[in-house]
Amino acid sequence: MRRTLFLVLYLAGPLCYAGEPVAQPWSSAMLQDMSVWPHGSKDSPITADRSGFRVEVPPGRGYFIAYARVLLPKDAGRVRVRVSELGGGATWFVNLRGEVREAGKVRHLVLADAEPQAGTFTFDMDPRSWTRRDEPLQLNLGVKGQPGAFVRYGDIEFLPPAERKNRHVRKSFQPGQKDLAVVERMPNLPEPYHLVDWRERARAFDRLVFDINAKGRFLPLVWMDDSRVNMDAPTFGLPTYVGDNRMGPGRSSAESITCLGAVLSGTLVGIDKRQQEHDYVAMCEAWFNRKNGLNLVLNNMQAETSNSFWYVVWPHVLFYALADRYPGHAHLDPIMHSTADRWREACLKLCGSDGVPDFNHTSFNFRTGQAADNNRWKEPDAAAGVAWLQYMAWVRYHDPRYLDAADGCLKFLDRCTTNPYYEDLLPWGVVAAARMNAEQGRAHDVDRLLAWCFDISDTRGGWGVSVGNWGGYDCDGLVGEVEHLGGYVAAGNTFIQIGALVPLARYDTRYARAIGKWMLNSANSARMFYDDAVPASHQTSGFWRDDPNHAIAYEGVRHRWHGVSPFVMGDPIVQHWGPATDRAVYGSATVGMPGAIVRPTNVERILQLDCLATDFFHGEAFPTFLYFNPYEEAREVRLDVGREPCDVYDAAAHRFVVTSAVGKTRLKIPGDSAVVAVLVPAGQARTRDGRQLRCGGGVIDFQCP
Repeated sequence: MRRTLFLVLYLAGPLCYAGEPVAQPWSSAMLQDMSVWPHGSKDSPITADRSGFRVEVPPGRGYFIAYARVLLPKDAGRVRVRVSELGGGATWFVNLRGEVREAGKVRHLVLADAEPQAGTFTFDMDPRSWTRRDEPLQLNLGVKGQPGAFVRYGDIEFLPPAERKNRHVRKSFQPGQKDLAVVERMPNLPEPYHLVDWRERARAFDRLVFDINAKGRFLPLVWMDDSRVNMDAPTFGLPTYVGDNRMGPGRSSAESITCLGAVLSGTLVGIDKRQQEHDYVAMCEAWFNRKNGLNLVLNNMQAETSNSFWYVVWPHVLFYALADRYPGHAHLDPIMHSTADRWREACLKLCGSDGVPDFNHTSFNFRTGQAADNNRWKEPDAAAGVAWLQYMAWVRYHDPRYLDAADGCLKFLDRCTTNPYYEDLLPWGVVAAARMNAEQGRAHDVDRLLAWCFDISDTRGGWGVSVGNWGGYDCDGLVGEVEHLGGYVAAGNTFIQIGALVPLARYDTRYARAIGKWMLNSANSARMFYDDAVPASHQTSGFWRDDPNHAIAYEGVRHRWHGVSPFVMGDPIVQHWGPATDRAVYGSATVGMPGAIVRPTNVERILQLDCLATDFFHGEAFPTFLYFNPYEEAREVRLDVGREPCDVYDAAAHRFVVTSAVGKTRLKIPGDSAVVAVLVPAGQARTRDGRQLRCGGGVIDFQCP
């Protein structure tokens, strides 16, 4: 989700001030003691007695918050709220406020919001959200509605985290592997388990969105655009959402993140996008902003660059990926080359006296050649995206200036002391760092960058990777907001992180098991973004029935919304700002990434992950597949190595495990372990080059001991 489309709505109570009661350990008895609530008085809209704690909306207001300064149990992982009475059409909310993760920085933890019913409800508290467990917090109990609306809180208990029945207890550790703490909180055997055919889902998306003769409500989605703004030829457009009347023929142009993403998605699952009704690849040149003189690939056909790094960097990532898959086609390569120069120059202009570019800004204004700030947020993970762009340019053009720029961007990230994750660029910096370490002998901090991709961001509060069971569905491994209301995760961000991080297993095999376990959970949970995963009562746009193959995902999934869990939705309908549905074409447009990577095997829950599918601009390589065995005991998968004799090398164990295989062979995977299987032609000489094991011009293993 993008900042313009993603809002966490909450009401803030005042901070506690000196002179108020000293924080004391929370107990339910405090709901009957007015002295705990420092703003209580005869005229206050709160009362506390044996019947509970009553909060009322006062005249002239739309809400009221009662607050108390408390100490929570250090083992708290859930809050159970009993609301005994609601009146006047009220809804209620509960949140915590204080220095939850960092001294001197006040944050909110929104536990419940806009709850419309009385009863007893339990809400999870992510342990990543609250790490300073000795510090007092402000407990806010609130009501929303018309004056006179009220809520009576009968009881509030803070409980230890719930034990997940399918939580795996490891009996052994795979040698040479490194854990990710967040991934270790995910189950080895997610339930219920249903693996979407991600390749077919991506191909169904391509069939629907590019069908100009499609019939049905809000169809067709694609239109021909003859505006010829940046190129003397027609192009095409796709809406950001299904039923998005803001754009279309004669209206505003489509977004490149949707259109370039859709072309790349089809490409990744084997569709030649040059050879359909139109050459959609060549049409992507329309987003190269020639007319306004910026000469950059931007999100609109006439866009500026000072509003958000993400809207400037991400279209380039998509465009470069297309240039990799269609080398020499149309003007992709010259545009890549010229924009790489523009980004290198931007890095130089962002540099201080130490020669390291400073990306701690909102964006970069290419017209003025200066950093741009809106004084509301910063997007430092742009350094990761630009590092990837510059390193890909180095691989393609071998200009050492690009390599220097990529190094500088990663040095900026190496120096970061807080998590810089803003949107979906940081994972691309992880793979850039791992590649440069493996291919160029650098020493960038992959460990910390990768951990940041899963932990909670300090830059965009609450952003991270989901962990937990939502309403009976394991929803682990999805990317988005995870701190407030139990989570609100996004399809597009999840698919993009999958595409970025699976190739990491080639370049830094220490994380093969962690990536494999995360992918098992993510590939299973990501089905929740589609309308066929949950009942119609758990989604906002089930009324749109002209997508029988479930090709277009919702924008996101909430842990809980108005008492329903999980709830599949998006921002447009809730926020009433235009599109008629929450079915997000822009997020679905990256489904080709899991579509190209994820395949089932003969063993349920053991996936075959293609490490080359989204490894753009890689050098000569042999087929490489990551397998994770989630079971305690060893299992064998069937692997088709082809007609020619092949040796199978496990890059995670740094040894050959099968020799002279032909056709379908068996590959044994130890329990709770990962294998990175590299299919190497049998009978050919292997050589060592430093830590690299090679066969001919291809690298088998980047990290030989």
